[in-house]
Amino acid sequence: MMKKILAPTLVAVSLLGSMAAIPAFAADEHNVASGLTAAGAPLGLHGVDPVAFIDINNRVEGRAKFTAVHEGVAYYFASNENLATFKANPAKYLPENGGFCTYGVSVGKKFDGDPQFAAVEDGKLYVFLSEEIYKLFQKDRAGTIAKASRNWKDIKHTAAKDL
Repeated sequence: MMKKILAPTLVAVSLLGSMAAIPAFAADEHNVASGLTAAGAPLGLHGVDPVAFIDINNRVEGRAKFTAVHEGVAYYFASNENLATFKANPAKYLPENGGFCTYGVSVGKKFDGDPQFAAVEDGKLYVFLSEEIYKLFQKDRAGTIAKASRNWKDIKHTAAKDL
């Protein structure tokens, strides 16, 4: 029985560990693209509109003309309405764990969170490194989220390369 519980975690750590040589996108609290947007801040959530993601559960590319900068991160939106919605309550729409892979955070690491592999749980957006990692999350959604929440408090201000 112990093997069944540990096997997905060991596979994930192995998969995530092989990604350690890939440079991190952000040093601290936010997973962002390298380089700056026209707003002068790095792009978060790969340019996907977080309001559309959470409110209508649809991955929609945002546009640079609808940009909000929050905590030094630029977010793109598909419409002026979504931009205004975000500005009214940014905390509701920010990806959990700074936009880093939730499964990675659950094992104490910071890896890219790709909105192509994401879930909205209880109105919160969680992103994952890859399809394989997303499938591991599916096996224990609540447990992974709980572990990530506990770990995030400890690693939030630690550079990805130092984990």
